[in-house]
Amino acid sequence: MTEEPPKGRTFFDDSLSPITEVDAALRPPSFDDFTGQPKTIERLQVMVGAAAKREEALKHVLLCGPPGLGKTSLAHIIGHELQREVRITSGPVIDKPGDLAGLLTNLQGGDILFIDEIHRIPKTVEEYLYSAMEDFRIDIMIDQGPNARSVRLEIPRFTLVGATTRVGLLSAPMRSRFTLQTRLDYYGREDLTKIVLRSCKLLDCTIDQQGAEEIAARARGTPRIANNLIHFARDYAEQRSDGTINREFASKALELLEIDDRGLDEMDKRILSTMAENYKGGPVGLGTVAVAVNEEEHTLEEVHEPFLIQEGYLKRTQQGRVLTPKGWEASGVVPGAGSEGSQLSLM
Repeated sequence: MTEEPPKGRTFFDDSLSPITEVDAALRPPSFDDFTGQPKTIERLQVMVGAAAKREEALKHVLLCGPPGLGKTSLAHIIGHELQREVRITSGPVIDKPGDLAGLLTNLQGGDILFIDEIHRIPKTVEEYLYSAMEDFRIDIMIDQGPNARSVRLEIPRFTLVGATTRVGLLSAPMRSRFTLQTRLDYYGREDLTKIVLRSCKLLDCTIDQQGAEEIAARARGTPRIANNLIHFARDYAEQRSDGTINREFASKALELLEIDDRGLDEMDKRILSTMAENYKGGPVGLGTVAVAVNEEEHTLEEVHEPFLIQEGYLKRTQQGRVLTPKGWEASGVVPGAGSEGSQLSLM
């Protein structure tokens, strides 16, 4: 017999690869250990504390924001604080109603179903979630044609925690069924420095304050990227020195990855230089830029554009993407006479 996992532990859908022990160790175990996102944390603490006090299932929660900011970690923390199981799955995996029914009927009362990239659930499956979230039951069609019949499945009261990078793709009926909708924003350098220091301590990696600040400055406001940079910086320091990450070795390691002191990576700089050299700073469509830099539109829109726009390197207009004066400077191209960039530089 399979041993029943203890309360508070997280287990995963068989269709997804489990995270490594190292990655799991870096996840903050409680709200007190979570750095940054103060408004979101306070909202969740209120809801989780009240649900625990009343000994009832937590209301449904939607976490939105760019990838790597801690949405999955918050789902783990909610389960830990409530001492409930957390079932982890992803929107694209649930491609038919039967998959959803299997997940829901295996839940226990008060358990948490975490769906990452929830906006990618097919619309036919999404409609089954409506009754599950509100009435805690689903109606499944059995057979086809004259033998078709509907079977109602009662499911225990559970909590759906949805995570999405594109909340605008969620239908209005789906969004309205979440009691709390909260957005995670990019982290400031001070918070990222704390995260870097904490991660290095957990990894038994020697780093000083200046080294942590250097990594935080180039992590694009994202803890996941900061943790990835720590691993490479540690390898670099071990190979080129005594293993201690200081500002010098952190800087050299990240320069080897072609990540400059502004956090711009190779693709960011290709986007900016291509817009400057080939399209006079814009306006230019996303599809055109994607073809020019040989990258998928979705990757540019979800990974690179949010950081470039937030940091003021480019902006979106009705006509397309346009470089800002800061973007022209980062591209290393001098605006030509009569170009969009020339006009922007005079503003």
